[in-house]
Amino acid sequence: MQLRKENILIVDDDVNILELLQRHLQSWNYHVFKAISVKEAVTILRDTQIDLLITDLKMPEVDGFELIKFVSEHYPKLPKLVVTGYPSVQGSLEAIKSGVVDYLTKPFTKDELKSALDKSLVDSEGKAIQPKNTSDHRTEPYGEIIGNSEKINDVIQVIERVKDNKATVFIKGESGTGKELVARAIHYQGKFSRAPFIAVNCGGIPENLLEAELFGYVKGAFTGAETNREGFFQAANGGTIFLDEIGNASLTVQSRLLRVLQEKEVVRVGSTKAEKVDVRIIAATNSDLQDMIQKQTFREDLYYRLTVVEIHIAPLRERKDDIALLVDKFLFKYGIEYKDRFLKITPEALDILNRYNWPGNIRELENIVQRAVIMCDKVVDVEHLPDHLKHTIAFSADALVPLKVVEKQYIEKVLRATGNNKTKAAEILQIDRKTIRQKLAD
Repeated sequence: MQLRKENILIVDDDVNILELLQRHLQSWNYHVFKAISVKEAVTILRDTQIDLLITDLKMPEVDGFELIKFVSEHYPKLPKLVVTGYPSVQGSLEAIKSGVVDYLTKPFTKDELKSALDKSLVDSEGKAIQPKNTSDHRTEPYGEIIGNSEKINDVIQVIERVKDNKATVFIKGESGTGKELVARAIHYQGKFSRAPFIAVNCGGIPENLLEAELFGYVKGAFTGAETNREGFFQAANGGTIFLDEIGNASLTVQSRLLRVLQEKEVVRVGSTKAEKVDVRIIAATNSDLQDMIQKQTFREDLYYRLTVVEIHIAPLRERKDDIALLVDKFLFKYGIEYKDRFLKITPEALDILNRYNWPGNIRELENIVQRAVIMCDKVVDVEHLPDHLKHTIAFSADALVPLKVVEKQYIEKVLRATGNNKTKAAEILQIDRKTIRQKLAD
């Protein structure tokens, strides 16, 4: 997929409309930022280069009219597209027409949305902006990310979009696909790279300690709290905090995370004083948060605030073009570590690695290469790979036969092994010679 030039911000308190707009826009290869309130939209606008604003008008607390006025004065060149479920506001639209390119009345069709987009996104000569040419392949790693496949290039394009702003990012992917590497790339490839990067495995901290570890605590807050202590959010102030396995966070922690996202402040455990923090939040999980929302184990409002920008990392089986590059990386890493030299791999061994489906993704591939380096001398070959990667033969199951047939077959096998010595065979079978004759005669 090739991303277009445009970053589009959609603002609506109706999450169903947000999801519908996102699906349509992504199907046309636009990059989407989402906000469910004007306050959240303003935060994104301040941190991110946006090329088009699509906003609802009727929203709680602060409505879309205020957002349009704000954008008209602070970002006068930013085109604005209005969607509304209230046709009667057409007269009001005339009064705020400055910068509002078009409006759509709900429900609208996909074709109507496309027409409005084409009208809104034009260059200085009135021509539609064309997609960027992304056909050139990178020859160098992007940070610690290795790969030249289309799917990994899609991920890198999104990282390029978000690396220089503090929009909240949500990374989805199976275990072992490299979610933390993507989070680190977002931080270290951007202008905030000198600021702290704090990685937190929410699944690796006991539930009763996670809250204190994230937000800090004051002396006497609980047994063992002998001094005031900062949490991970305070440590990450000015930089990025990466919350891996966010689905493991309790509902209490989720509630406090929501406050951080909304108010940009944290309250230590045992305290009532709020502390302002300036932190970019990157969250990740391999859990199905939509299913958790249905089971009421994950807050829906937190989910939509975490997913302002979503990055999906494809499993290794869907980007096998990257396997050779990853193998080279691990051969160099472990060759230097274990053998003090760079090792190579035979084409036959690499073919086996390319054929395998990698349920454990990159983490499994790294483990396999690490083991192979230990087992080989100079070159990794087929013999150094584990058997479960290699070709197997699926034999059909033996036919089910009566027990006496099985007994006869086994007696004949023992007799062959003993040179037809019935006395020795009887000793092995622990039966007498007469019984052997009877069973062979049946």
